[in-house]
Amino acid sequence: MADEAGAAGPRDLRFYHRDLYDSEDGGQPFPEENPRRRREAAQAAATPEPGGAAWARAPGDLREGLDADPELQAWWPEPRDAPWLAPGRAPEDYECYVIPEEDGEDEAAGVFCATCRRPVPAYEVFGEHREHEVTPLEKALEGAKDEIHRNMYRLEKQIIEMENFASHLEEVFVTVEENFGRQEQNFESHFNEILETLAQKYEEKIQALGEKKKEKLEALYGQLISCGENLDTCKELMETIEDICHEEKVDFIKDAVAMADRLGKFLKTETDVEISAQPDFEDQTLDFSDVEQLMDSIHTIPAPSAPVINPQAPNSATGSSVRVCWSLYSDDTVESYRLSYRPVRDGAPREDPAEFTVTVKETYCSVTNLVPNTQYEFWVTAENRAGSSPTSECAVYMTAPSPPIIKSKEIRSCEEAALICWDSGNLNPVDSYTVELTQAETPDASGVTESVVGIPTCECLMQLQPRRSYTIYVRALNVGGPSARSGPATVHTTGSYFHLSKDTCHPWLTISEDGFTVVRSEGRAPAREPPPSSACFTRCVAVMGNLIPVRGRHYWEVEVDEHLDYTVGVAFEEVPKQEDLGANCLSWCMRHTFASSRHKYEFLHNRTTPDIRVTVSPKKIGVLLDYENSKLSFFNVDISQHLYTFSCQLHQFVHPCFSLEKPGCLKIHNGISMPKHVTFY
Repeated sequence: MADEAGAAGPRDLRFYHRDLYDSEDGGQPFPEENPRRRREAAQAAATPEPGGAAWARAPGDLREGLDADPELQAWWPEPRDAPWLAPGRAPEDYECYVIPEEDGEDEAAGVFCATCRRPVPAYEVFGEHREHEVTPLEKALEGAKDEIHRNMYRLEKQIIEMENFASHLEEVFVTVEENFGRQEQNFESHFNEILETLAQKYEEKIQALGEKKKEKLEALYGQLISCGENLDTCKELMETIEDICHEEKVDFIKDAVAMADRLGKFLKTETDVEISAQPDFEDQTLDFSDVEQLMDSIHTIPAPSAPVINPQAPNSATGSSVRVCWSLYSDDTVESYRLSYRPVRDGAPREDPAEFTVTVKETYCSVTNLVPNTQYEFWVTAENRAGSSPTSECAVYMTAPSPPIIKSKEIRSCEEAALICWDSGNLNPVDSYTVELTQAETPDASGVTESVVGIPTCECLMQLQPRRSYTIYVRALNVGGPSARSGPATVHTTGSYFHLSKDTCHPWLTISEDGFTVVRSEGRAPAREPPPSSACFTRCVAVMGNLIPVRGRHYWEVEVDEHLDYTVGVAFEEVPKQEDLGANCLSWCMRHTFASSRHKYEFLHNRTTPDIRVTVSPKKIGVLLDYENSKLSFFNVDISQHLYTFSCQLHQFVHPCFSLEKPGCLKIHNGISMPKHVTFY
């Protein structure tokens, strides 16, 4: 009986006495006993006597078994029989360490608690985390990776901005230093020969210049140091993220949460990208009337050489401005520059474009009030007291494009994707477009979740997450940089969303302003018959919808009048427009005719229909297009009734189609979630 009880004892836990870890010899415990005896002795050490405190602490199922079976009580030895108890110590002075069997790390941390923001074992879901929001570890891992990638994108973008700003800051720094250096040399060369007469004025002027120079250079140098520190921090974060991505899943998710918080805090800090000390240079003139005769005898400074305009730097332009930079030989002394510009000729015979000129004291200038996405040619001359330099060679700069214009009524979407179309908004071609998506709840720049770059045309098919709302913006790009954001457009991935196509609409039909209702008026006849090659229907009074070209499952509903003659279904884009829907192998549809108080329903494909009886006339028809299973199903929405299902070979994409044989209207409901009764077909 003792052997049977031993076999029934707990096998997943091993109990060891605390003194085993404190023993001086460190030898094997219970050297003369077998494993079964050690397990029995350990349980005996944990239970001084059946009525004692340790007995009460025995596991519930084991304690009940011992109370009920005297033979099991005999198997459970009293602690005073344990030969390893030290003399003079009570059984209560001993403790047991429970060492669980080694399990895989993935089994211990099976879920992720979003409330506590840490992985937890799966069995704790029904304990302290019962009311918390938990997700599978793999899903939490993917979410953490997505958040890291989004923050990495924002971090890379901020690094590029700071690097461009640092480059610009260094350029300004050198310009300030060169200009003040030239002015110091100018004063020194002019007044060395008349030092005795102008000593006091010379010292005052040099001191004033030195103070201004120090003030501006210190301010610029401080900004340069700060920018460098931010760059180092960004690069350190990038390296840390790369290291984290190579860790195991659990270690990664633990570090990813902390890293996401760290990135969030860092990206919330505002980086100063405005020059604190503008390098405005004042004319350093003095009243030399008392030494005019001596000054007139000093004209040894030569006219400067021709400046050299630098090529256009990336992201140096906006839609209405561009920053032009140039350089000069170091030995020249310059008091000012004259920058001239004009639009580049497009080859059309017309009058020469007007020229504009600005005067500046630095080796760069931001020219404003320009036309977007337009090329301008610039040239510059340098001037000092001795005269003007030769004109530099011309350099062509280009302004950034105008913002594109999203065609909101041509947006198509489903649960997994969206097709966005837009107008360029520019007369001249642009290099590419960028689409930015944000969660609709956070439409600011910091909420960017995805950015699709390098789009060559004016449309983009994007993969999205189901049951989400997105706010979408589009930018145009050229060599001058990106345009400002377009106006926002909202996309919902709750279901298939489309508008009726005016290009396919029969002349007798009218599409509503929102693009979801088609109307056939009483006695309306077409003003003229469309040509045979036209994409619109001619014989069949029908119209198509622009369904997004994505395979999967699409669902929409059509609100009908039970006394109306109508046809609803799908068809290939190349379906003959001179034939009725369902009269060929390129269309599948449900047709209803009403005559003499009788309803007739047909499910047509290639002029054939099955013998189907519809007893309850639907007021709203649900249409399920299933590419994966090659099926097209129709439903009576009000009573959740399945009407009929076509098995159709969809080798290409199809579009919804709607026809009205008599005056009336059809209203399409789309962008809605698929009902439960539809998901079974």
